[in-house]
Amino acid sequence: MKALVLSGGSGTRLRPITHTSAKQLVPVANKPVLFYGLESIAEAGITEVGIVVGDTAAEIEEAVGDGSKFGLDVTYIPQERPLGLAHAVLVARDFLGDDDFVMYLGDNFVVGGIRSLVEEFRANRPDAQILLTRVPDPRAFGVAELDASGQVIGLEEKPEHPKSDLALVGVYLFTPAVHAAVRAVQPSWRGELEITHAIQHLIDARADVRSTVIGGYWKDTGNVGDMLEVNRTVLERLERRIDGEVDDTSETVGRVVVEEGAKITNSRIVGPAVIGAGTVVGDSYIGPYTSIAENCRIVDSELEFSIVLRDSSITGVGRIESSLIGRHVEVTPAAGVPSAHRLVLGDHSKVQIRS
Repeated sequence: MKALVLSGGSGTRLRPITHTSAKQLVPVANKPVLFYGLESIAEAGITEVGIVVGDTAAEIEEAVGDGSKFGLDVTYIPQERPLGLAHAVLVARDFLGDDDFVMYLGDNFVVGGIRSLVEEFRANRPDAQILLTRVPDPRAFGVAELDASGQVIGLEEKPEHPKSDLALVGVYLFTPAVHAAVRAVQPSWRGELEITHAIQHLIDARADVRSTVIGGYWKDTGNVGDMLEVNRTVLERLERRIDGEVDDTSETVGRVVVEEGAKITNSRIVGPAVIGAGTVVGDSYIGPYTSIAENCRIVDSELEFSIVLRDSSITGVGRIESSLIGRHVEVTPAAGVPSAHRLVLGDHSKVQIRS
């Protein structure tokens, strides 16, 4: 069995971060999202992996290499443009051959991995198996409709009026039967070859299409809010480890990781939080659910529920929260400008102003 990992998307919902970085390499708890998926694939006993790459191919290849550090043998498959998930299967045809495969979206995050799912597929070997989860607003996802017995009877891609709250998680398992299906579908209104249409083709042909509804945590890390939530989830499992320097005037509370080479002075770190190697934190407060990457500088500032990428500095800016800060960023106070409030208030008003 092989794995096909999709890492060719442009990441428009994560701009401006993805103007200069692949969305799959944005770190969660100081590790790229893509790496969690590759580790899950290796844990499931799959070693041959094809990674579909686009404009950010060079960056993905530099980060992943030949896959040996994950116990994988990686082949890179160029995709000229991101023309849909079914198109990715088309361009990977030579790599996939006649083997069964799992298709894994490189910007998705599934807590607990996919080992049990792969074992179930290997044991039963349906033509296709999809992973589903319940979401509050399914209009942004592929949506599955099940009959009373739980059989998949229909799929829709980003429907205006969803027939269920069951969204497709970005993990799919296929036999070679899917290749005829992806060749049979036409581009959608988005101009893409949708994998939902290919699976629907299998359903219409009475192929064996099964589903598994997961109750665990899943996120498509396509926007800043989801990135911060995934970061929170990963940090919840953090184990305390202090390898860097923490001076006597500093305090670390709870599940805090201070990597080797980091230096904390006159500061308070409240976990779960991770401070990357070579990062300096001085006269500052770092609050829960914060990941600061390597070689950053945080001075005279407060930071909470945020992600800071490598080689960035935040100095003297008061409090920052719920933020995603890119690489080589400098955040400093604005020049002193007199401020004033202009008010037009009715009778009996009550106003609270924070200066």
